[in-house]
Amino acid sequence: QVQLVESGGGLVQPGGSLRLSCAASGSIFSINAVGWYRQAPGKQRELVADINRDGSKNYADSVKGRFTISRDNAKNTVYLQMNSLKSEDTARYYCYHRGVWGQGTLVTVAS
Repeated sequence: QVQLVESGGGLVQPGGSLRLSCAASGSIFSINAVGWYRQAPGKQRELVADINRDGSKNYADSVKGRFTISRDNAKNTVYLQMNSLKSEDTARYYCYHRGVWGQGTLVTVAS
């Protein structure tokens, strides 16, 4: 079974940056797409960004121009670089691959 582990979350001020990591237990990123999702309290989980096996990327309108998804095949890791963070970005962030979810990492954007 493949395991996904997120890291990099924490407390950051508005306008700041964070880099999230999603480490996989195997070489899975060439097999299928990997997505970053987030869920704020009282709200549904939503797709933030994804990267497909061909390298193409997609972003939610709310983060376009501020977030960047990337992949390091040698480390079996997908990253989410988050810049110009806003209070509205506060949520628990999860990575997903082919039916497997990580445990999530909490991002809090506050003054």
